[in-house]
Amino acid sequence: MKKIGIFFGSDTGNTEKIAKLIHKFIGINLCKLYDIEYITKKDLEVCDVLILGIPTWYYGELQCDWDNFLPIFKTIDFNNKIIALFGCGDQSDYTEYFCDAIGIIYNIVKSKGAKIIGQWPIKGYTFESSKAVKNSEFFYGLVIDEDRQPEKSEKRTKIWVNQIKNELFMSNNIS
Repeated sequence: MKKIGIFFGSDTGNTEKIAKLIHKFIGINLCKLYDIEYITKKDLEVCDVLILGIPTWYYGELQCDWDNFLPIFKTIDFNNKIIALFGCGDQSDYTEYFCDAIGIIYNIVKSKGAKIIGQWPIKGYTFESSKAVKNSEFFYGLVIDEDRQPEKSEKRTKIWVNQIKNELFMSNNIS
């Protein structure tokens, strides 16, 4: 069985909350939860499937723990890794930078050979721009707005987890 790790950074607790929901929906015995503030490079390298939770701060910036870990993160070879991305942002107050951090991390892991799964529909959000946008229909990963749409977070997360489970299964990545 593939080793699955959920890695998150969180200052307000929103991304941690979603990471814990993902952990629960996947199955707490099937994956491990990591706070990016306390990990090593090896923690990421030993996992086959990485679920990365990256909140966006201010004007499209990475959360501080992700920002601090970024120099090490950029040295990791993501070939043969499957990655799903999720993140929190505010589509109203930061409408020009909505969940940009997902796009920042996407560009790094994609350029380092990762297989990305878990794209998420844009429909249901209102924002001006985002580096997390894959195309006119999808984000690169799950986008959560705990500030403006907290009532939708759990349902969106559950649907997304089922989706990534199916993507992993259908591509024969779970043995």
